[in-house]
Amino acid sequence: MTPEEQQARLELQAWQQKMQRPPSFLNNLARRVQMRLNALLPEKVHLAITAAIKQMVRGVLFGSQHTTRQPLGDASLATRELAVRGQINNYRTMATAEGAVTGAGGFLLGLADFPLLLGFKIKLLFDVAALYGHDVRDYTERLYLLHIFQLAFSSQHTRNETYRRLAAWDTYRHTLPTDVHEFDWRTFQQEYRDYIDLAKMAQLVPVIGAAVGAVANYRLIEQLGETAMNCYRLRHFAALDAPKLPSPTA
Repeated sequence: MTPEEQQARLELQAWQQKMQRPPSFLNNLARRVQMRLNALLPEKVHLAITAAIKQMVRGVLFGSQHTTRQPLGDASLATRELAVRGQINNYRTMATAEGAVTGAGGFLLGLADFPLLLGFKIKLLFDVAALYGHDVRDYTERLYLLHIFQLAFSSQHTRNETYRRLAAWDTYRHTLPTDVHEFDWRTFQQEYRDYIDLAKMAQLVPVIGAAVGAVANYRLIEQLGETAMNCYRLRHFAALDAPKLPSPTA
């Protein structure tokens, strides 16, 4: 194993511990508050938000596969991760600028930040997948991206469950629905919305909106990039550690 792989494995192990922590008192408190707030919303509002996010993500998801680069072939982990970090920096810069502009534009323009930022995030995931050598034309690879997204932007309760699925992806992928409509969109949108609500609502406030939008977008892309890298490290080291089958003899 190269020094770069050893360092990546150490970082992965630290990240794995964080993903498997039990929910803290503050996690539980925040979850209860958010559940009460969600309960106050009429069911038709939940259905409308779920439908909107479902269509938005599906549109980006199935459109991005036609614009994403080809999977990177034979390359070292260090080469892949150098390119991945470059992509994260690029999307972070674009999202920061976009957040500042929409945040400075008042309430209506601030609302436009939501689909724009979501597009940046999904496209980043497609690029990261390709740089790690995975072909997003495969339906299960696209669902893997949705699980990465859910892991990055969920409460600790959902994060624990999602991490377990990703850690056993080669087995879990065979249990996935064959129709993307069967994906649990409601949990997906509600966890995502709850995760970013406090950070993004302040972006709609005059005067401070630009600064809040820039900082929030920077951190959200950073969070997604770190999560994606470690998820693909999981698969890299799982393949590396898998027992090798003996070569067939003549």
